[in-house]
Amino acid sequence: MSRPILAAGTVCWRRVRDESGTARLMILLIHRTKQKDVSFPKGKLDKGESMPQAAVRETLEETGLRVALGVNLGTITYELPDGGERKTVQYWAAEVTEEAVLESTFRPNREVEALEWVPFEAARSRLSYRADRDLFDVFASLVERGAIDTFSVILLRHAKAESRSDAWPEDRLRPLTDAGEDQAETLVPTLEAFGPQRVFTSSSERCLRTVDPLARRLDLAPRARDGLSQEAWDDGETAELRSIIGKTVRKGRSTVICTHRPVLPDAARELALATGSLPGSYLDEAAALPPAGFSVFHLSRERPGSGILGVETYPLKH
Repeated sequence: MSRPILAAGTVCWRRVRDESGTARLMILLIHRTKQKDVSFPKGKLDKGESMPQAAVRETLEETGLRVALGVNLGTITYELPDGGERKTVQYWAAEVTEEAVLESTFRPNREVEALEWVPFEAARSRLSYRADRDLFDVFASLVERGAIDTFSVILLRHAKAESRSDAWPEDRLRPLTDAGEDQAETLVPTLEAFGPQRVFTSSSERCLRTVDPLARRLDLAPRARDGLSQEAWDDGETAELRSIIGKTVRKGRSTVICTHRPVLPDAARELALATGSLPGSYLDEAAALPPAGFSVFHLSRERPGSGILGVETYPLKH
């Protein structure tokens, strides 16, 4: 059997206040020109593109809306009507801000002839396909839990660094290899898809260099902290790590935290403790990252103490 065609998309949502001041949840549907159907924004991956990167790009191309990805809604797989090929589409919830709506440059075109914002209660019946309705049911279950307004905490392991040697008398000064520098650049579009607003990093050179391309792309100043370093972890100093995780959860803003392999399991456990999440092997799996790998933890902005809603892990492909 041939490998499925890979695609990615979003279920876009926003809250609009009516004349009485009541906020109403609205869902974005697209009317496709050729197919004459109603669905969600989605499209095939470009060569070398990640699923999150494609989801954000396709949403922008089809709707003119710039979004950041929220919680992962899973995948749907179906057979295409012309030739029996299978298509697998991964979806994320994505809030659309009023700023994004005002900046949209959408015009009816050969792919999408109309955009339609419909009330949440009416969206399911408007969709043309059962797979999309099943996907919407997943989204609806999150709405019922008050869990679509989310933010992300991204635990990132630094990219490939030079090996320990006499050339680096202090371990914290070890730089990235050339391959590591390439990894740091490659990370940017996938990390950017989750809309990070802050970047914390170990004060070690290899972590600083890993987040530098992302910080420059987002025009953010990385916040270097000795408490995220391997030296602090070796000395049993974990107070600053706990403080950073706790403040990140309280702020409710999507954040990248770049640190070292031995520190990652403790960072994941601190995140579970800060959100009242149950312990489990999923934390160990999320922390077992190769160089330049990262895990995205999705948390409720309104109820962060309700636990981790989902975890996505991305070992960087070479």
